[in-house]
Amino acid sequence: MGCKKLEMGTLYGIGVGPGDPELITLKAINILKRVAVVYAAASTKNNYSVAVEIVSPHLQENVPVEHLGFPMSLDRKELAMAWEENAIKVLKRLKDGKDAAFVTLGDPLIYSTFGYLMQTIKGIEPYISVQAIPGITSFQAGAASAGMVLTEGEESLTLFSGALGADKLRRTIGHTDNMVMLKVYRNYKEIMDTLDQLDLTDKSVLISRCGLDGEEVIKDIKSRSDKVPPYLSLLLIKKKR
Repeated sequence: MGCKKLEMGTLYGIGVGPGDPELITLKAINILKRVAVVYAAASTKNNYSVAVEIVSPHLQENVPVEHLGFPMSLDRKELAMAWEENAIKVLKRLKDGKDAAFVTLGDPLIYSTFGYLMQTIKGIEPYISVQAIPGITSFQAGAASAGMVLTEGEESLTLFSGALGADKLRRTIGHTDNMVMLKVYRNYKEIMDTLDQLDLTDKSVLISRCGLDGEEVIKDIKSRSDKVPPYLSLLLIKKKR
């Protein structure tokens, strides 16, 4: 008799929330307790992961945690090589019939490395099972901390990144009611100047390290216009605040 073919494992992309361990979902916890390996993104310069720190109490004893290195680069060729290299590592485990989890802050399908990993894996093995487990985002938790309604009635909400500066803010302001700008630390001075030019300074709230030690909710951002915030910082902007 021939050997029974081993079924391939499933990769779960798990959003662990913004940082508060109590904001991880029950579904995420249940999956983490049974997977054979946990992956997390890390800079190629270190192996630290806030996401791993959040989920560590929920992992099986002795479950391996592996960090996948992704360069902090805008070079598409370099990034594509890293995605493919990491996809092959993960596929090797899945082809052994083992379920795996990739943990990420916030939600796995919003500005997350998991999205690139999932698409690369599907490009190599289209029939592999990949499931996304949604998580609470930093801007949802930030709005709760600030006591600020993100959108209501017929209002619109636009989400975008400030990693490349304030250009999208200028282009978007006339087409939306409320905005969330993530990754504001790198071009903070330019973003603050643009908010001032658009008369949005008094309508914006800065939130840093949401759900983590040192969380700050700054409603008077004029008082912090010259001090660059931490890496994990975002702006909530309401035109009618």
